[in-house]
Amino acid sequence: MNSDIAQLVSVALYSPKPDESVAFFHSLLGMEISHREGQSVYLRAYEDFYQYTLKITEAAEPGLEEITWRASSPEALERRVKAIEAAGLGSGWTDQDYGHGRAYQFGTPDGHRMKLLWELDYFHAPPELKSKLRNRPSKRPLRGVPVRRIDHVNLMVSDVPQNRRFMTETLDFRLREQKIGDGGVEVGAWLSVSALVHEAALMRDATGARGRFHHVAYWYGAPQHLLDIADIFSERDVLIEGGPAKHGTTQAYFLYCFEPGGNRVELFGDTGYLIFDPEWQTVVWDVANEVDLEKSSIWFGGQLPRSFYRYGTPVVPGHGLVEIGR
Repeated sequence: MNSDIAQLVSVALYSPKPDESVAFFHSLLGMEISHREGQSVYLRAYEDFYQYTLKITEAAEPGLEEITWRASSPEALERRVKAIEAAGLGSGWTDQDYGHGRAYQFGTPDGHRMKLLWELDYFHAPPELKSKLRNRPSKRPLRGVPVRRIDHVNLMVSDVPQNRRFMTETLDFRLREQKIGDGGVEVGAWLSVSALVHEAALMRDATGARGRFHHVAYWYGAPQHLLDIADIFSERDVLIEGGPAKHGTTQAYFLYCFEPGGNRVELFGDTGYLIFDPEWQTVVWDVANEVDLEKSSIWFGGQLPRSFYRYGTPVVPGHGLVEIGR
């Protein structure tokens, strides 16, 4: 059964160092700048089909501004809006965003801002960026080790079951993988609207805070590229938090790092596995069990540091990278 939501469109982030953040995504990850407006810069990867997938806006502290999803049809958009309004989490319609048509704004139970739309602008490459591949929106850049497309977003939440139910029951996501901790408490959920293992993940915020951002992920396509970017990051003092390594959950090759503004970025070197089974049964990891705890996070390639579970944006006082001993 098809979902009423088709895909992740874009992620908008705040940065206290906007020029440095834009330079990171443009120069090191090879993303193209498609638009500038006020204090915001809009970027896209070379295989992103829309005008942008990332928006960076100057602000006093890092964090999430908004996540945008595309409905699978105009009718699906109206169905989801009714469901969101019934849940009491809607904020109303807007048509003020660059490259996006009429969109419905809402929040998760934890307060993460999102919007859902059908109409949006496709990217049309100027001659200097036009690819000879008719199925590629623009040329592969010659800067850095270029990412190919946006992949997913991960959100830190105070209550995983509550937010997961909102994603599945109100937004029509499917629960693909799940982590259960001590006492049978759900501590993680991986959700998708397509054959991908996830376009959205939820993880319990160990600080008890609400509505924080964990990371946005961009896809490379080949694990070798993770090794290449790790080498480049190390030369330029970009903080690598974890990887290159492979997750057990999702089976994806990854590298976690921090862009200059303080937001976490994940780089994928593989899709993980794909799900086509219409009767898919959720994979459940018992992370109260030491083996599942270790293998679900890292299949091979070392361990994730304490910061991975406690650092998010905006930063909770006392839980910055220095304070938690990164």
